[in-house]
Amino acid sequence: MTRAIIHVDMDAFYAAVEQRDHPAYEGRPVIVGADPKKGKGRGVVAACSYEARAFGVHSAMPISRAYRLCAHAIFLPVRMNRYEEVSEGIFGILRRYTDRVEPLSIDEAFLDVTGSARLFGEPTEIGRQIKAEIWREERLTASVGVAPNKFIAKIASDFKKPDGFVIVRSEEVKTFLQDLSVEHLWGVGKKTAATLRALGIKTLGELARWPEEAVSRRLGMVGGHLCLLSRGVDDRPVIPEAMAKSIGAETTFSIDLDDLRQIRQTLLRLAERVSARLRREDTAGSTITLKLRFADFTTLTRSLTVAEPIALTEEIHAKALALFQKIPLHGRRVRLLGIALSKLTSKTSPGQIPLFPADPRKEKAAEAVDEIRRRFGEAGIVRASLLSSESGERNR
Repeated sequence: MTRAIIHVDMDAFYAAVEQRDHPAYEGRPVIVGADPKKGKGRGVVAACSYEARAFGVHSAMPISRAYRLCAHAIFLPVRMNRYEEVSEGIFGILRRYTDRVEPLSIDEAFLDVTGSARLFGEPTEIGRQIKAEIWREERLTASVGVAPNKFIAKIASDFKKPDGFVIVRSEEVKTFLQDLSVEHLWGVGKKTAATLRALGIKTLGELARWPEEAVSRRLGMVGGHLCLLSRGVDDRPVIPEAMAKSIGAETTFSIDLDDLRQIRQTLLRLAERVSARLRREDTAGSTITLKLRFADFTTLTRSLTVAEPIALTEEIHAKALALFQKIPLHGRRVRLLGIALSKLTSKTSPGQIPLFPADPRKEKAAEAVDEIRRRFGEAGIVRASLLSSESGERNR
């Protein structure tokens, strides 16, 4: 039976959410990421609108370069809580059609709808319904590829971005792939592409005609896999989502820090972000990991496993601070801090009753804070100890 795989990829997701939430930004270049500080900022572009891409801006570009290319853009900080909230709504739409949903990121997923035809119609119709529902319910555009396997579906979704919809039927696979460059293959970077081009192989059609043994002699075991992909063969299943292995947050400072007060504030702010995500996932974690990067890019990680899973901000912050205090700074400045919780367990799953259960009043208070921030933004409610920001400015 021919499989029916759909790849859904949101268009410029972070930037699109900002444009939707702020109508005045619509049609204007929007860049989400670090503060550019008039071209002197550090950090990178997390996402950018298609209007910004027209000026050469792209994700992962240094924010200072993005400012030089498009200084008139609207530069915004990352609002991860907001993007995750919108993502949950989008994934809710996807799960209406199948339980075989494999997330690749917050804004991208594979769906296996092979067995969904009796309920929802042909795969092409399901793809169109998904696009329409995402637009109707979230006012965001998605690009969708429908194909017999994951490899082709992913290429198809990228073919006519933004707001694309591309169908590749089984009998069309060879024609669809033959003129594409070898860089479309997963795992083919500059080095592998150069090796293939040295053999006279520039397109997938040319690679498909080569014997697997000959390509494998040059590229090793991966060569045979690339040959199969070039012929449209990809048997990998769609793997339904499982509980995340870890939930974390990190930040890179605009100026390397040695102020212990600001570092403690940052740890508290990160603990809040991690705690909020844990509540959204209805999970708690037993292992907390602190990540610290110094100005010379030396990176350290320290971990601690606790007897009972934790999820509250105060618990996470206390453990992270204890880990930090054990690290000798020797006068070095801190460039990056991060906190992650792993060994996650669902709060609703059966298990041993904790000896000292969490105070339900604290849980309710934390949930109330989440709701206030969901309705009014991050500044809707702020801890008194965080009123002084990393730069020393006051939050409003």
